[in-house]
This record gives sequence, C-alpha cells and structure tokens, in this order.
Amino acid sequence: MSNDYKNGKFRELLDKLQQESWQLELLISGFAIFGLITSIPHIRTAMIVAENDKQIYSFALLLIAFIACSILIFNLLIHVVLRGLWIGALGLRYVSGDIDFEKLNYHSRFTKYLEKRIVSFDKYVATLENYCSVLFAVTFLLIFYVISISIIILCFVGVATLIISNDNLPEGLRTFVGVVLLLFIATGAIFIFIDFITQGYLKKKKWLSKIYFPFYWVFSFVTLTFLYRPLVYNFLDNRFTKRLSFFLVPSYIAIAVLVSFKNQNTNYLESAKYVSNTSLNSKNYENLLINDDDFAKTATIQSKVITDSYLKIFRTFSENVENQIYNYHPTLKPKEDKRGFKTDIVMFSSTSYLKNRDSLTKKYLEVFNKTHQVYIDTLKLDSDFLISKNKKDQVGFETYVNIKNLTEGKHVMKLKRLYKRKKDTLKRTEISIPFWYFND
Repeated sequence: MSNDYKNGKFRELLDKLQQESWQLELLISGFAIFGLITSIPHIRTAMIVAENDKQIYSFALLLIAFIACSILIFNLLIHVVLRGLWIGALGLRYVSGDIDFEKLNYHSRFTKYLEKRIVSFDKYVATLENYCSVLFAVTFLLIFYVISISIIILCFVGVATLIISNDNLPEGLRTFVGVVLLLFIATGAIFIFIDFITQGYLKKKKWLSKIYFPFYWVFSFVTLTFLYRPLVYNFLDNRFTKRLSFFLVPSYIAIAVLVSFKNQNTNYLESAKYVSNTSLNSKNYENLLINDDDFAKTATIQSKVITDSYLKIFRTFSENVENQIYNYHPTLKPKEDKRGFKTDIVMFSSTSYLKNRDSLTKKYLEVFNKTHQVYIDTLKLDSDFLISKNKKDQVGFETYVNIKNLTEGKHVMKLKRLYKRKKDTLKRTEISIPFWYFND
C-alpha cells in the first residue's frame, strides 16, 4: 500500500492501527520493562567502575543511560497499570453497561454531584485511553529531552577541553574562539529553555522570533531535535496533552525530592565515615569486596584482621594518579597524550617504539614507588609496587610489606604521597586503613 500521507486509504490504515495500538503498547511495555530492569544493575555496576577509575566520559554516558532507563521503567510501569485498569473497565462495561445513577437511589445532592463529576462510564474509559496513549508517547519524548540536555552539556565540556585547554592551538585564538562558542551555546541553551517552559513564546513575537531563529536552527541539529520535532508540536497543539506535559516534569522533581528523604538517628556516626581513622570502610578490605558492585576506592589491604606476617597493599589506578606522576616528574608526560577513546586495532609497532615504551614504563613505575610511601602508624616500611589487578579486575599497583615484628593489636596503614608545589616537595596522606594484627 502507498505510504502517501495524503492518500485516503493510508489514512484509513492509520485510523485502524490507532484503534488497535494498545496491543502493541502493552507488548512493547512488557518487553521493555523486563529488559530495562535486567540491564539497570549492569549499568549501575559499570557506572561505579567508571567513577572509581575516574573515567569521566564513560561515567557521563552511563549516567545518561541510567537516567533514561529509570524514566522508561517509571513511565512504562504506570502505563501498564493504567492499561490494565482500562482493560478492566472495558470488561466491566461489557457486563454492566453505563452507570445508572437512579438505581443507586442516592440523595439528590450526591446524585447531582456524581453526575457532574463522573458524567458517564464511557467518559471514564475514554479518559483512561487518552492518558495511556499520551503517556506511552511522552515516555520516549522525555528520553529525547534527556539526550538533548546531555548533548548541550557535552558541548560546553567539549569546547572547554578541546579548544580552550588545547595547548596545540595559539593561546589568543583558542581563547577567542572558545569564549565565542561558549557564549553562543549558553545563549542558545537559555533561549531554548525559555521557549520550552513558555510553550513557544519566543516563536510568537516578531522581533524575538528573528533573534531566536538562528539559535533554533543550529540547536535543532546539535541536539537532534529534528528527529522528534513532530512529536513536540503534536503535544503543544492539544489542550489535554499540553496539560499533561506540564504535570510530568514537576512530578519527576517531586519524586526525586521525596526519594532523597531519609531518617537520620545520630549526630556523629554518619559523619565518621569521612574520617578513615575512626571508621571501617568495607571497600578498603579485599576480602569484603563480595558483591558485583563492590569495588576498591583508593586502596585495600587483605582484611580487617591480619594473621599473616605480611600486609598486602593494593593502590587503585585512575587517570588522576597518572596526572600526579606527570606533575611530579614532567619529563614522563608524552608529547602526544594518547589517553581517551582509542581503537584496539594496532596497524604497526616498531621495535624501537616498543623498547622505548618498556623503558618509560619502568621509569613510570620507579616514580610511582618514589612518590608513594607505606607507613604503619608512624613507622615507614619498605615497599616495591608492581602493576597488577585485584580480584575485581581493577588495574592498580600492588606490594607486600613485612609486618612480623609488629606488636599485636590495632594499627593503621597509611599510604602517603609526595607532591610538588612550586619548588617545595610536600607529603600528604592518601588513605588510612585501620586493621588488627595477631600473630597466628
């Protein structure tokens, strides 16, 4: 059949599909809810890994995916409940027909009130149908909104990192171009937000529309608005859908606020977790990293109670650790920083390159060992970190220190780091991990 939207038969087909779309809605909602609930734990775990490894771009993408999945699950669950109510109402209508207020034999005051509020059972069924259909459509529209907002934020970050902070570009040029682009993006984002909350006010005024149109045209491509623009304007030209769209965003804000509430029953114990000497954090002990979303934060030792004659210390790696090494020993920083998203396909690697890489890796590890020192209480111990992975497959640096001469009882392992500030070399404590030593 022709897909010409002006064709009468095509319109008849659309009208028929429109009447039967509830079956597809339920089918899609069921599969989507199952798939999303299954995938949420994996996305959350990947987010924790990215956060621990300080992988900013991966974390941002995973956060967008997590928010999108959460919105989908919430809206689709409401949609399934309303569709179930709608189907139940249809079944009841088949058995009982419309509401007969006279048979109820209520007082005239209640009868008039109910007739005014309910009107008829058919109207109730029609209202449920409208809510279900609109909610299913608005669910996917909200996902596009999340993607668009994320793209705008990434544009700010991209300009700041790729242009303003790019040392390969002349300072004057990168500053001028970067500031101009940032101003353009900021102005466009403000215009779009105002136009969104006012339901198109900037498009209605002649002089405002002339100023707004260039921003609207550019941002329609940047934020992928052209993909869902018909959905937006189909919402805005109907009073019912416009009212529903006004209700949805505040409802999400209200839910977020309600979820944030918690009962606090202490003035001191909650804040103790920020003082590592006074609390035991399970993420600092390797044998307690049991669950799929348990990962080491900064460093770990093997357990709270040590009966071995050695202490196993694992320091997690992150991009920030490498930056700290570059700050301490600037000559290690390569001219071309290859960090970021790269392909695993290697076309060619010369022998000289591999030898140079190996020698630099040894120097890199040497600087790490020089800058990272292990203390038990106030006593500095010899350590020799090597590149390794823990049982959670986190990359980091591992060493073993001799503690057989320690007295039995409570001790604190402190991992300290040397850093340079101007011409001075200073020392700071990266992490303190309490443990108990008992000679087995």
